[in-house]
Amino acid sequence: MAKRQSINAPRARHENPIPNASRIGNIVMSSVIGGANPGTRDLPPTLDEQLANVFAYIRSDIEAAGGTVEDILKITFYVKDPIKDRPVINTHWVKMFPDAEARPARHSQTLPPDSKALVQADFFAVVS
Repeated sequence: MAKRQSINAPRARHENPIPNASRIGNIVMSSVIGGANPGTRDLPPTLDEQLANVFAYIRSDIEAAGGTVEDILKITFYVKDPIKDRPVINTHWVKMFPDAEARPARHSQTLPPDSKALVQADFFAVVS
Protein backbone atom coordinates (compact mmCIF):
# COMPACT_ATOMS: atom_id res chain seq x y z
CA MET A 1 0.00 0.00 0.00
CA ALA A 2 1.30 3.44 -0.91
CA LYS A 3 2.26 5.75 1.91
CA ARG A 4 0.50 8.63 0.16
CA GLN A 5 -3.20 8.34 -0.72
CA SER A 6 -4.90 10.30 -3.49
CA ILE A 7 -8.26 11.73 -2.41
CA ASN A 8 -10.95 12.31 -5.00
CA ALA A 9 -14.32 13.38 -3.70
CA PRO A 10 -17.35 12.85 -5.92
CA ARG A 11 -16.95 16.17 -7.72
CA ALA A 12 -15.23 17.42 -10.82
CA ARG A 13 -11.62 16.31 -10.99
CA HIS A 14 -8.75 18.42 -12.16
CA GLU A 15 -7.97 18.53 -15.86
CA ASN A 16 -4.40 17.47 -15.07
CA PRO A 17 -3.47 14.10 -13.52
CA ILE A 18 -3.64 15.32 -9.92
CA PRO A 19 -6.06 14.38 -7.13
CA ASN A 20 -8.44 16.76 -5.35
CA ALA A 21 -6.34 16.20 -2.21
CA SER A 22 -3.59 13.99 -0.87
CA ARG A 23 -3.18 12.28 2.50
CA ILE A 24 -0.16 10.88 4.34
CA GLY A 25 -0.96 9.51 7.78
CA ASN A 26 -3.28 12.00 9.42
CA ILE A 27 -2.24 14.99 7.25
CA VAL A 28 -4.42 16.11 4.34
CA MET A 29 -3.59 18.83 1.83
CA SER A 30 -5.87 19.85 -0.98
CA SER A 31 -5.03 20.81 -4.50
CA VAL A 32 -6.53 24.07 -5.71
CA ILE A 33 -10.30 24.20 -5.28
CA GLY A 34 -12.20 26.29 -7.80
CA GLY A 35 -15.73 27.63 -7.72
CA ALA A 36 -17.11 26.01 -10.88
CA ASN A 37 -20.62 24.64 -10.78
CA PRO A 38 -20.91 20.96 -9.84
CA GLY A 39 -20.59 18.66 -12.85
CA THR A 40 -19.35 21.41 -15.16
CA ARG A 41 -16.42 23.71 -15.57
CA ASP A 42 -18.75 26.73 -15.79
CA LEU A 43 -18.04 29.51 -13.32
CA PRO A 44 -21.02 31.24 -11.72
CA PRO A 45 -21.02 35.01 -12.30
CA THR A 46 -20.73 36.13 -8.66
CA LEU A 47 -18.14 35.72 -5.93
CA ASP A 48 -20.86 34.57 -3.52
CA GLU A 49 -21.92 31.72 -5.84
CA GLN A 50 -18.33 30.64 -6.50
CA LEU A 51 -17.59 30.70 -2.76
CA ALA A 52 -20.66 28.56 -2.05
CA ASN A 53 -19.20 25.96 -4.41
CA VAL A 54 -15.70 26.26 -2.93
CA PHE A 55 -16.97 25.73 0.61
CA ALA A 56 -19.08 22.75 -0.50
CA TYR A 57 -16.03 21.24 -2.22
CA ILE A 58 -13.86 21.82 0.85
CA ARG A 59 -16.38 19.88 2.94
CA SER A 60 -16.61 17.14 0.31
CA ASP A 61 -12.83 16.79 0.01
CA ILE A 62 -12.11 16.62 3.74
CA GLU A 63 -14.91 14.09 4.23
CA ALA A 64 -13.57 11.97 1.35
CA ALA A 65 -10.22 11.99 3.20
CA GLY A 66 -11.93 10.60 6.31
CA GLY A 67 -12.15 13.86 8.22
CA THR A 68 -14.52 16.69 8.98
CA VAL A 69 -14.28 20.46 8.68
CA GLU A 70 -13.23 20.43 12.35
CA ASP A 71 -9.93 18.86 11.22
CA ILE A 72 -9.04 21.79 8.93
CA LEU A 73 -6.09 23.75 10.27
CA LYS A 74 -5.73 26.43 7.57
CA ILE A 75 -7.43 27.61 4.39
CA THR A 76 -5.84 29.94 1.87
CA PHE A 77 -8.12 31.87 -0.47
CA TYR A 78 -7.04 33.37 -3.78
CA VAL A 79 -9.34 36.24 -4.77
CA LYS A 80 -9.35 39.32 -6.99
CA ASP A 81 -9.22 41.80 -4.09
CA PRO A 82 -8.45 40.33 -0.63
CA ILE A 83 -9.75 43.42 1.21
CA LYS A 84 -12.90 44.02 -0.82
CA ASP A 85 -13.78 40.31 -1.01
CA ARG A 86 -13.28 39.64 2.72
CA PRO A 87 -16.93 40.27 3.80
CA VAL A 88 -18.25 37.73 1.27
CA ILE A 89 -15.71 35.15 2.43
CA ASN A 90 -16.64 35.92 6.05
CA THR A 91 -20.30 35.10 5.42
CA HIS A 92 -19.47 31.58 4.24
CA TRP A 93 -16.67 31.25 6.82
CA VAL A 94 -18.93 31.83 9.80
CA LYS A 95 -21.49 29.36 8.42
CA MET A 96 -18.90 26.59 8.14
CA PHE A 97 -16.99 27.55 11.30
CA PRO A 98 -19.55 29.06 13.71
CA ASP A 99 -17.44 28.64 16.87
CA ALA A 100 -15.17 31.69 17.10
CA GLU A 101 -12.97 29.79 19.56
CA ALA A 102 -12.29 26.90 17.15
CA ARG A 103 -11.78 28.32 13.67
CA PRO A 104 -8.88 27.41 11.38
CA ALA A 105 -6.25 29.90 10.36
CA ARG A 106 -6.93 31.77 7.13
CA HIS A 107 -4.96 33.74 4.59
CA SER A 108 -5.84 35.48 1.34
CA GLN A 109 -3.73 36.01 -1.75
CA THR A 110 -4.47 37.93 -4.94
CA LEU A 111 -5.43 36.07 -8.11
CA PRO A 112 -3.76 37.14 -11.35
CA PRO A 113 -5.68 39.94 -13.10
CA ASP A 114 -6.47 37.73 -16.10
CA SER A 115 -7.99 34.92 -14.00
CA LYS A 116 -11.54 33.98 -15.01
CA ALA A 117 -12.13 32.66 -11.49
CA LEU A 118 -13.20 35.05 -8.75
CA VAL A 119 -11.96 32.67 -6.04
CA GLN A 120 -9.84 29.59 -5.55
CA ALA A 121 -8.73 27.96 -2.30
CA ASP A 122 -6.64 25.21 -0.79
CA PHE A 123 -6.56 23.75 2.69
CA PHE A 124 -4.36 21.89 5.16
CA ALA A 125 -5.90 19.50 7.70
CA VAL A 126 -4.87 17.10 10.44
CA VAL A 127 -7.43 14.31 10.58
CA SER A 128 -8.02 13.00 14.07
